Amino acid sequence: MLAPIEHRIAVELGVRPAQVLAAIALLDEGATVPFIARYRKEVTDGLDDTQLRNLEERLTYLRDLEDRRAAILASIEEQGKLTPELKAEIDDAETKQRLEDLYLPYKQKRRTKAQIAREAGIEPLALGLLENPGLTPEAEAEKFINAEAGFADTKAVLDGARQILMEKFAEDAQLLQTLRDYLKEHGLLKSTVVEGKETEGAKFRDWFDFAEALEDMPSHRALALLRGRNEGFLNLALVLDSELNEDAVKPGPNACEQRIAARFGIRHQDRPADKWLQDTVRWTWKVKIYTHLELELVGELRERAEEEAIRIFGKNLKDLLLAAPAGQHVTMGIDPGIRTGCKIAVVDATGKLLDTSTIYPHEPRCDWDGSMSTIARLASKHGVSLVAIGNGTASRETDKLVQDVMKRYPEARLTKIVVSEAGASVYSASELAAKEFPDLDVSIRGAVSIARRLQDPLAELVKIEPKSIGVGQYQHDVSQTKLARNLDAVVEDCVNAVGVDVNTASIPLLTRISGLNAGLAANIVSYRDANGAFKSRDELKKVPRLGDKTFEQAAGFLRVPNGDNPLDASSVHPEAYPVVEKIIVDLKKPIKEILGDSRALKGLNPSKYTDERFGLPTVQDIFKELEKPGRDPRPEFKTATFTDGVEKVSDLRPGMILEGVVTNVAAFGAFVDIGVHQDGLVHVSALSNTFVKDPHTVVKAGQIVKVKVLEVDLQRQRIALTMRMGDEPTQGKRHDGAPAGRGNAGPGRSQPRSSGPAPASNAMASAFAKLKR
Repeated sequence: MLAPIEHRIAVELGVRPAQVLAAIALLDEGATVPFIARYRKEVTDGLDDTQLRNLEERLTYLRDLEDRRAAILASIEEQGKLTPELKAEIDDAETKQRLEDLYLPYKQKRRTKAQIAREAGIEPLALGLLENPGLTPEAEAEKFINAEAGFADTKAVLDGARQILMEKFAEDAQLLQTLRDYLKEHGLLKSTVVEGKETEGAKFRDWFDFAEALEDMPSHRALALLRGRNEGFLNLALVLDSELNEDAVKPGPNACEQRIAARFGIRHQDRPADKWLQDTVRWTWKVKIYTHLELELVGELRERAEEEAIRIFGKNLKDLLLAAPAGQHVTMGIDPGIRTGCKIAVVDATGKLLDTSTIYPHEPRCDWDGSMSTIARLASKHGVSLVAIGNGTASRETDKLVQDVMKRYPEARLTKIVVSEAGASVYSASELAAKEFPDLDVSIRGAVSIARRLQDPLAELVKIEPKSIGVGQYQHDVSQTKLARNLDAVVEDCVNAVGVDVNTASIPLLTRISGLNAGLAANIVSYRDANGAFKSRDELKKVPRLGDKTFEQAAGFLRVPNGDNPLDASSVHPEAYPVVEKIIVDLKKPIKEILGDSRALKGLNPSKYTDERFGLPTVQDIFKELEKPGRDPRPEFKTATFTDGVEKVSDLRPGMILEGVVTNVAAFGAFVDIGVHQDGLVHVSALSNTFVKDPHTVVKAGQIVKVKVLEVDLQRQRIALTMRMGDEPTQGKRHDGAPAGRGNAGPGRSQPRSSGPAPASNAMASAFAKLKR
């Protein structure tokens, strides 16, 4: 028998079963992962949010597995075919795949050719020939002719017998696992171009004649091949490594056919039934098992590739959401444009819209001076200190415009920052934006979003569907349900890690708080609008439908700055306020004087304040919060400085050392915006002087990095970069024609295409073939 679920999960996570049991109990009670990770450390003995997410996922899988096991056992028992040996095998099955293999012979299915042959009484012939190949098939078949049942001659009878054996072989669980294991070790996925599609499918030409081991194929390559097949340009087939070189293939059964024969004692001799049995084996492989296993293993490859792509997207999204906020400053957002003009929106320190305008500094109007005057006037009128410039079309030209404003009007003391506008158009066209700004043009709404995402990336980006933010690879090719579930979890963890001001948070931001949903978030905002700012966390209990359980889950992540109780602005949960009251008594100081006084707190022993409910982990967290109240886990705000005069790909020269911002991280490297509208690629081999297995261990989305230009391909608008300053620039250009991108842009604003030329090494040179667009 298998170990209990909690033991299996504990082994997988490398923790104790008691920790898993405690976490399962909390999850079953309705506790959220952020709440458990932050406020129930004693109960789970410190399981973090990543461990809890993995635990939650495996718990769902294993519970589904147990439900399926019970259903299979009940079905076979109802048929009267459940033997003790079969039950033991089913009880020991560790995966859904193994369960389905065992259930296959008993699974209710439509009437098959083998079943029809059995009904005609031909099964004894099939089993007789298998057991005694010395029998002559044709002679034995004459005894089973049954014209009424559709078996009028020996050929039809033998075909029926073959169908019976083929079904028997194909439903043997042990054989299926043997062949599955062999194919995993020796199977290759081979791609060829669909005849006549060579020109139309040119972007997939690297895969027109390609093969790679299933087990070795990385996520991005698998998804590229699958996309090529789905778009009708590539044929994909599972082949054995021994068959790849046709000249080396010897006549006779392949390795898989040999294993089928060996399983049932079929040997290649000169007995009368040997050839018939060998042909049956060959047909079983070609018609039954190969097709089944090819679908299964290619499906497994797709699932692995999707999981990796989703994991990478989630990691990039987390880094983007937790990017440093510029803070509460009056900010001007500029959504660059050429013919349609640059849209301007000015927001106050809290993100409230103050003013809008449209300027036309670029073609065809070229109103440079008038545009400068407008920017300066708006900045002076509203006390603007930050200017956020979207990184789309005309971004560098607009950046230069603002730079000229700063030179002509130094008294304005402006600071300009180019920010990612990924998903801005999705927000501006959304129902949420329409409700907030019903009379505002869609393009102006985008400028508002650009300004706000500089002030607080997390608060603004939660308004956009996560997959539309565009920091993934092949995001439209993966399971949208799995992608949404994973990204929603990432957003939830990020929002709760930072916490939100309940008096300024939007409905989308509040919706992501532990325990809340869209309805409760709307109720909080409605109550706030009707009654003014919350004075305390306790006042949240007056919000309609916000009960005690919801309050428990949410209160610690909701902040009330300048409220009646200073602790309400901290991450200390209201349930733990009694612990703080004991500290207040010992220090003989009011809470306002204790907050931030690390010296006074260091004189206390946290273990003194533990009890049956609050253990040392919680008390230590309380001490950390009291030392640095309202601490933000996000890094300090910094900006990248793009090099003056480098505005287009043609301005780049090999050997240049530039500053840039990481826009996307993939399994094979990182894409970096260096201010020329095309992201350059730093291949994984050029990220560090030491071996890098996962680029995320070196760089993350939003990080400012220093890079050297290795090569520029003007024709293909590609840039190869390195973070190893000792690397020498590469001469010459690439000729493989592989396109590249920063990741799918999502259904909103199109992203600038990431780029890259011929890198210095073969590994880097092939990287641009890995994101097929």
